[in-house]
Amino acid sequence: MSPGELEGHLAARRRVVERALRTILKPRAARPARLGEAMRYAVLGPGKRLRPVLTVLAAELVAGPAAGTRAVPFGCALELIHAYSLVHDDLPAMDDDDERRGKPSLHVAYGEALAILTGDALLTEAFAVVARAAASLGSSATAARRAVRIGGEIADAAGADGMVAGQVVDLASEGLADVSLRTVASIHRRKTGALIRCAVRIGAIAAGAPERRLTRLTDYGEALGLAFQIADDVLDATHASDKIGRAGGGDAARGKATYPGILGVDGARRRARQAAEAASDALRPFGSRATVLDALVRHVVERAT
Repeated sequence: MSPGELEGHLAARRRVVERALRTILKPRAARPARLGEAMRYAVLGPGKRLRPVLTVLAAELVAGPAAGTRAVPFGCALELIHAYSLVHDDLPAMDDDDERRGKPSLHVAYGEALAILTGDALLTEAFAVVARAAASLGSSATAARRAVRIGGEIADAAGADGMVAGQVVDLASEGLADVSLRTVASIHRRKTGALIRCAVRIGAIAAGAPERRLTRLTDYGEALGLAFQIADDVLDATHASDKIGRAGGGDAARGKATYPGILGVDGARRRARQAAEAASDALRPFGSRATVLDALVRHVVERAT
């Protein structure tokens, strides 16, 4: 699949996701106007929408376009959580970044207190979205179990055993001279990889994937998450700020534990390519139906080379 064809597929799903996000975040009478404005600022700026697009693509792979449509709200819930994580990551007490996605970080634009509360609001709104979307899966006991499972998957990926855990270890590892590759892998498997793996899994679960297929897609999501994080580390190390939406070189300046820091840029690129191959291997049972997902992981790696 050519880069142009891949972008066409991704753009079509992004448009659907963007419409859904705007509906989710539309102004409400009960919500303070400035809070709603800050939530939209955090979520609706330019972005790849990788996580919700993955959710839609995984559902489509399992059960066709209608399943992808039903999975959109669940993917949007993950995007809200991703946006909250970026708002909190940028705070002075965390990574202290003044720019995100080519514009001032939320705490710069709206103040630190409102940024914290906006992150809180986005996290809780995500689970409200999941609850409201549960009915789209049907009224049967099986559909209800799927909806509950999706909520649990998202909580596990975002919480104290997933993304939050990764951030804690990431902050604790800053500036240390003896961080091991195992520690770096653990950080990124949870901080970045958990939501990417979850995006694929919840799309497959929403579509009713058999466990053997879900296992394959989980392996794909795990490998994609690794490839994505390594590529992001490489882009930061090579100061490719135009591709990551923030200033490059920040990881090294803060003494972050990264793959290039342990393996060097060339070694990190090799590891990313290995992860991409593992992702492609996981998709083999799906045949040509998985062409878009396969092309996506290869694109992720190529952007860092």
